[in-house]
Amino acid sequence: MTERTNGRPQHGPERHRGAVTLRRDSIPGSTADQKLLDSHHRGEWKTKDAWRALRILSEFVEGFDTLADLPSAVSVFGSARSSPDSYECELAESLGAALAEAGYAVITGGGPGVMEAANRGATEAGGMSVGLGIELPFEQGLNDWVDVGIDFRYFFVRKTMFVKYAQAFVVLPGGFGTLDELFEAITLVQTKKVTRFPVILMGTDYWSGLLDWLKRRMLDDGKINAADMDLIQVTDDVAEAVRIIVDADAANGKR
Repeated sequence: MTERTNGRPQHGPERHRGAVTLRRDSIPGSTADQKLLDSHHRGEWKTKDAWRALRILSEFVEGFDTLADLPSAVSVFGSARSSPDSYECELAESLGAALAEAGYAVITGGGPGVMEAANRGATEAGGMSVGLGIELPFEQGLNDWVDVGIDFRYFFVRKTMFVKYAQAFVVLPGGFGTLDELFEAITLVQTKKVTRFPVILMGTDYWSGLLDWLKRRMLDDGKINAADMDLIQVTDDVAEAVRIIVDADAANGKR
Protein backbone atom coordinates (compact mmCIF):
# COMPACT_ATOMS: atom_id res chain seq x y z
CA MET A 1 0.00 0.00 0.00
CA THR A 2 1.34 3.45 -0.92
CA GLU A 3 1.92 5.78 2.04
CA ARG A 4 0.42 9.26 1.85
CA THR A 5 1.33 12.61 3.40
CA ASN A 6 -1.27 15.41 3.34
CA GLY A 7 -3.25 13.33 0.90
CA ARG A 8 -0.37 13.03 -1.57
CA PRO A 9 1.37 9.70 -2.29
CA GLN A 10 5.00 9.37 -1.22
CA HIS A 11 6.65 7.81 -4.23
CA GLY A 12 10.22 7.56 -2.88
CA PRO A 13 12.91 6.80 -5.47
CA GLU A 14 12.13 7.05 -9.15
CA ARG A 15 13.76 5.91 -12.37
CA HIS A 16 13.76 7.90 -15.62
CA ARG A 17 13.82 5.72 -18.73
CA GLY A 18 13.65 7.98 -21.77
CA ALA A 19 10.27 9.68 -21.70
CA VAL A 20 9.01 7.25 -19.03
CA THR A 21 9.13 7.85 -15.26
CA LEU A 22 8.92 4.75 -13.03
CA ARG A 23 8.14 4.78 -9.31
CA ARG A 24 7.60 2.35 -6.45
CA ASP A 25 7.15 -1.30 -7.49
CA SER A 26 7.37 -0.38 -11.19
CA ILE A 27 11.11 0.26 -10.93
CA PRO A 28 12.88 -2.75 -12.54
CA GLY A 29 15.92 -4.44 -11.11
CA SER A 30 18.08 -3.70 -14.15
CA THR A 31 18.66 -0.94 -16.68
CA ALA A 32 18.24 -0.93 -20.46
CA ASP A 33 22.04 -0.89 -20.91
CA GLN A 34 22.40 -3.93 -18.66
CA LYS A 35 19.77 -5.85 -20.59
CA LEU A 36 21.45 -4.99 -23.89
CA LEU A 37 24.95 -6.02 -22.78
CA ASP A 38 24.18 -8.93 -20.45
CA SER A 39 25.57 -12.13 -22.01
CA HIS A 40 23.59 -14.31 -19.61
CA HIS A 41 20.48 -13.85 -21.74
CA ARG A 42 21.85 -14.82 -25.15
CA GLY A 43 18.63 -16.65 -25.94
CA GLU A 44 16.79 -13.34 -26.13
CA TRP A 45 19.16 -11.67 -28.59
CA LYS A 46 17.41 -12.86 -31.76
CA THR A 47 13.95 -11.99 -30.51
CA LYS A 48 14.54 -8.75 -28.63
CA ASP A 49 17.66 -7.01 -29.99
CA ALA A 50 15.96 -6.05 -33.26
CA TRP A 51 13.40 -4.11 -31.26
CA ARG A 52 16.12 -2.62 -29.10
CA ALA A 53 17.81 -1.35 -32.28
CA LEU A 54 14.69 0.69 -33.06
CA ARG A 55 14.67 2.09 -29.53
CA ILE A 56 18.35 3.01 -29.87
CA LEU A 57 17.63 4.70 -33.20
CA SER A 58 14.81 6.67 -31.60
CA GLU A 59 17.19 7.93 -28.90
CA PHE A 60 19.63 9.16 -31.54
CA VAL A 61 16.80 10.89 -33.42
CA GLU A 62 15.50 12.51 -30.22
CA GLY A 63 18.96 13.75 -29.27
CA PHE A 64 19.85 15.05 -32.72
CA ASP A 65 16.48 16.78 -33.13
CA THR A 66 16.56 18.40 -29.69
CA LEU A 67 20.16 19.63 -29.81
CA ALA A 68 20.48 20.57 -33.49
CA ASP A 69 19.84 24.28 -32.85
CA LEU A 70 22.05 24.50 -29.78
CA PRO A 71 24.56 27.38 -29.85
CA SER A 72 28.28 26.68 -29.49
CA ALA A 73 28.60 24.55 -26.38
CA VAL A 74 31.08 23.09 -23.90
CA SER A 75 30.62 19.78 -22.10
CA VAL A 76 31.52 19.93 -18.40
CA PHE A 77 32.13 16.73 -16.41
CA GLY A 78 32.61 16.04 -12.73
CA SER A 79 31.38 14.09 -9.74
CA ALA A 80 27.71 13.72 -8.84
CA ARG A 81 28.84 13.12 -5.25
CA SER A 82 30.53 16.47 -4.61
CA SER A 83 28.89 18.62 -1.94
CA PRO A 84 27.62 22.08 -2.98
CA ASP A 85 30.23 23.82 -0.81
CA SER A 86 33.17 21.82 -2.20
CA TYR A 87 36.00 23.44 -4.11
CA GLU A 88 35.07 21.71 -7.35
CA CYS A 89 31.43 22.78 -7.17
CA GLU A 90 32.41 26.38 -6.57
CA LEU A 91 34.82 26.12 -9.50
CA ALA A 92 32.14 24.53 -11.69
CA GLU A 93 29.61 27.25 -10.92
CA SER A 94 32.12 29.97 -11.78
CA LEU A 95 33.05 28.10 -14.96
CA GLY A 96 29.41 27.72 -16.02
CA ALA A 97 28.83 31.44 -15.58
CA ALA A 98 32.00 32.39 -17.47
CA LEU A 99 31.15 30.07 -20.37
CA ALA A 100 27.64 31.54 -20.59
CA GLU A 101 29.04 35.06 -20.60
CA ALA A 102 31.38 34.03 -23.43
CA GLY A 103 28.38 32.85 -25.47
CA TYR A 104 28.59 29.10 -24.87
CA ALA A 105 25.85 26.71 -23.81
CA VAL A 106 26.90 24.40 -20.97
CA ILE A 107 26.25 20.67 -21.33
CA THR A 108 26.49 18.36 -18.32
CA GLY A 109 25.20 14.93 -17.36
CA GLY A 110 22.32 16.75 -15.70
CA GLY A 111 22.89 15.23 -12.26
CA PRO A 112 23.78 16.69 -8.86
CA GLY A 113 27.19 17.78 -7.56
CA VAL A 114 29.58 19.32 -10.08
CA MET A 115 27.05 18.94 -12.88
CA GLU A 116 24.38 20.87 -11.02
CA ALA A 117 26.88 23.59 -10.09
CA ALA A 118 27.92 24.10 -13.72
CA ASN A 119 24.29 24.17 -14.86
CA ARG A 120 23.44 26.65 -12.14
CA GLY A 121 26.29 28.96 -13.07
CA ALA A 122 25.24 28.98 -16.71
CA THR A 123 21.55 29.54 -15.98
CA GLU A 124 22.12 32.33 -13.48
CA ALA A 125 24.42 34.07 -15.98
CA GLY A 126 21.67 33.99 -18.59
CA GLY A 127 23.10 31.19 -20.69
CA MET A 128 21.70 27.93 -22.04
CA SER A 129 22.00 25.04 -19.60
CA VAL A 130 21.70 21.49 -20.98
CA GLY A 131 21.46 18.20 -19.08
CA LEU A 132 21.94 14.80 -20.70
CA GLY A 133 20.71 12.33 -18.12
CA ILE A 134 21.09 8.56 -18.06
CA GLU A 135 19.05 5.73 -16.59
CA LEU A 136 20.93 4.58 -13.48
CA PRO A 137 19.76 2.63 -10.44
CA PHE A 138 21.14 5.21 -7.99
CA GLU A 139 20.78 8.75 -9.36
CA GLN A 140 17.96 11.23 -8.96
CA GLY A 141 17.21 12.51 -12.46
CA LEU A 142 17.90 15.96 -13.90
CA ASN A 143 18.79 18.85 -11.62
CA ASP A 144 16.59 21.93 -11.38
CA TRP A 145 18.99 24.23 -13.27
CA VAL A 146 18.69 22.41 -16.58
CA ASP A 147 16.86 24.35 -19.33
CA VAL A 148 16.95 21.58 -21.94
CA GLY A 149 17.09 18.03 -20.66
CA ILE A 150 17.10 14.60 -22.26
CA ASP A 151 17.03 11.31 -20.37
CA PHE A 152 18.80 8.48 -22.20
CA ARG A 153 18.60 4.74 -21.76
CA TYR A 154 21.93 3.97 -23.43
CA PHE A 155 25.35 5.33 -22.45
CA PHE A 156 26.74 5.20 -25.98
CA VAL A 157 23.92 7.38 -27.36
CA ARG A 158 24.44 9.91 -24.58
CA LYS A 159 28.20 9.94 -25.16
CA THR A 160 27.64 10.75 -28.83
CA MET A 161 25.64 13.83 -27.84
CA PHE A 162 28.34 15.03 -25.43
CA VAL A 163 30.91 14.97 -28.23
CA LYS A 164 28.83 15.96 -31.25
CA TYR A 165 27.55 19.23 -29.79
CA ALA A 166 30.63 20.40 -27.86
CA GLN A 167 33.52 22.65 -28.86
CA ALA A 168 35.52 21.55 -25.80
CA PHE A 169 35.50 19.27 -22.77
CA VAL A 170 36.23 20.60 -19.30
CA VAL A 171 36.78 17.90 -16.68
CA LEU A 172 36.59 18.61 -12.97
CA PRO A 173 37.26 16.15 -10.11
CA GLY A 174 35.12 13.04 -10.43
CA GLY A 175 35.00 9.27 -10.35
CA PHE A 176 34.85 6.42 -12.86
CA GLY A 177 32.23 8.09 -15.04
CA THR A 178 34.29 11.27 -15.26
CA LEU A 179 37.43 9.29 -16.14
CA ASP A 180 35.45 7.41 -18.79
CA GLU A 181 34.43 10.66 -20.48
CA LEU A 182 37.94 12.10 -20.16
CA PHE A 183 39.73 9.18 -21.79
CA GLU A 184 37.11 8.74 -24.46
CA ALA A 185 37.55 12.39 -25.46
CA ILE A 186 41.35 12.07 -25.52
CA THR A 187 41.14 8.87 -27.57
CA LEU A 188 38.79 10.44 -30.12
CA VAL A 189 41.13 13.42 -30.56
CA GLN A 190 44.28 11.25 -30.60
CA THR A 191 42.86 8.95 -33.29
CA LYS A 192 41.46 11.93 -35.25
CA LYS A 193 37.92 10.62 -35.01
CA VAL A 194 36.92 14.16 -34.10
CA THR A 195 38.38 17.51 -35.07
CA ARG A 196 40.87 18.45 -32.40
CA PHE A 197 39.28 20.42 -29.61
CA PRO A 198 40.46 21.36 -26.12
CA VAL A 199 40.32 18.83 -23.30
CA ILE A 200 40.89 20.81 -20.10
CA LEU A 201 41.43 19.42 -16.61
CA MET A 202 40.50 21.71 -13.73
CA GLY A 203 41.56 20.88 -10.19
CA THR A 204 45.33 20.54 -10.60
CA ASP A 205 45.91 19.00 -7.18
CA TYR A 206 43.25 16.34 -7.79
CA TRP A 207 44.61 15.36 -11.21
CA SER A 208 48.33 15.59 -10.40
CA GLY A 209 48.72 11.91 -9.48
CA LEU A 210 47.04 10.75 -12.68
CA LEU A 211 49.17 13.07 -14.81
CA ASP A 212 52.35 11.90 -13.10
CA TRP A 213 51.38 8.29 -13.79
CA LEU A 214 50.69 9.05 -17.46
CA LYS A 215 54.13 10.62 -17.80
CA ARG A 216 56.16 8.20 -15.69
CA ARG A 217 54.45 5.02 -16.74
CA MET A 218 52.64 5.28 -20.05
CA LEU A 219 54.95 7.84 -21.66
CA ASP A 220 58.18 6.35 -20.34
CA ASP A 221 57.05 2.86 -21.42
CA GLY A 222 56.28 4.11 -24.91
CA LYS A 223 52.55 3.41 -24.66
CA ILE A 224 51.87 7.02 -25.64
CA ASN A 225 54.14 9.69 -27.10
CA ALA A 226 54.97 13.20 -25.94
CA ALA A 227 52.52 14.77 -28.39
CA ASP A 228 49.70 12.80 -26.77
CA MET A 229 50.32 14.57 -23.47
CA ASP A 230 49.74 17.87 -25.27
CA LEU A 231 46.13 16.82 -25.86
CA ILE A 232 45.43 17.60 -22.19
CA GLN A 233 45.58 21.12 -20.76
CA VAL A 234 45.49 21.79 -17.03
CA THR A 235 44.46 24.91 -15.15
CA ASP A 236 42.61 26.12 -12.07
CA ASP A 237 41.93 29.52 -13.64
CA VAL A 238 38.41 29.85 -15.02
CA ALA A 239 39.37 32.78 -17.24
CA GLU A 240 42.27 30.79 -18.69
CA ALA A 241 40.02 27.79 -19.40
CA VAL A 242 37.54 29.96 -21.27
CA ARG A 243 40.35 31.70 -23.15
CA ILE A 244 41.74 28.33 -24.30
CA ILE A 245 38.31 27.41 -25.68
CA VAL A 246 37.74 30.77 -27.38
CA ASP A 247 41.21 30.73 -28.95
CA ALA A 248 40.67 27.19 -30.24
CA ASP A 249 37.40 28.24 -31.83
CA ALA A 250 39.08 31.24 -33.43
CA ALA A 251 41.86 29.03 -34.81
CA ASN A 252 39.22 26.72 -36.30
CA GLY A 253 37.41 29.66 -37.90
CA LYS A 254 34.39 29.36 -35.61
CA ARG A 255 34.73 32.84 -34.09
